[in-house]
Amino acid sequence: MALVEIRRPPHNFFDIPLIKEIAEAFESFDEDVNIRAIVLAAQGKAFCAGANFGDGSTLDGQGRRPNEPGPGVAPLYVEGNRLFRTKKPIVAAVHGAAVGGGLGLAMVADFRVACPETRFCANFTRLGFHPGFGLTVTLPAVVGQTKAALIFYTSRRVTGEEAYAMGLADVLVPQQQVRDAAINLASEISENSPLGLVATRMTMRGDIADRVRKATDHELEEQTRLRKTEDFKEGVKAVFERRLPNFGGH
Repeated sequence: MALVEIRRPPHNFFDIPLIKEIAEAFESFDEDVNIRAIVLAAQGKAFCAGANFGDGSTLDGQGRRPNEPGPGVAPLYVEGNRLFRTKKPIVAAVHGAAVGGGLGLAMVADFRVACPETRFCANFTRLGFHPGFGLTVTLPAVVGQTKAALIFYTSRRVTGEEAYAMGLADVLVPQQQVRDAAINLASEISENSPLGLVATRMTMRGDIADRVRKATDHELEEQTRLRKTEDFKEGVKAVFERRLPNFGGH
């Protein structure tokens, strides 16, 4: 069993270098027969609080942050797709908020361990934006099309208890036990045949990497278009100011 820990407390914001480092770690474990399962955990208050747009004042006319590559966030999705192509089972220890791309990262895992304090949130529409990181594939696959649409359309925060009830979380424990519970589940998985695990996981997950790649192509087109709007700027500013946005539809 291997542990991958995100160490950007307190919020563990989501960006290309972070996803690249996680992908490199996962790929290295594919070459180690002694590692049969992976725990993805994080330091700090949040599991991963998504992208840091700040107050929106530094966004350019394309809706990009300083030094963010263009067009859109294509390099992010190239790195992200690597995560879906690795072979070993992954257990996410989601002890706090998993927001936006952070939720997308949690959905890479085969299983999610949560607690009452966990908050799963796809807040893209609240930002005047479109879901990304393959969430339009991964979230419906776990909770169903209607519940996924409800999460997307409302941008609501789903508590740990709610997530467990809908199958978004597979284990629910007190917050201080989240990591240990994830390690215990990964250890239970690791007691089994490494060849059998990889083969069975490939069958169960099927062509998810290809479906996510196709989905992110479309997600990127929509995100790139919507980033240029006044609504996106207003959404980012409103989230920063902790108020309801005043969207104008332009």
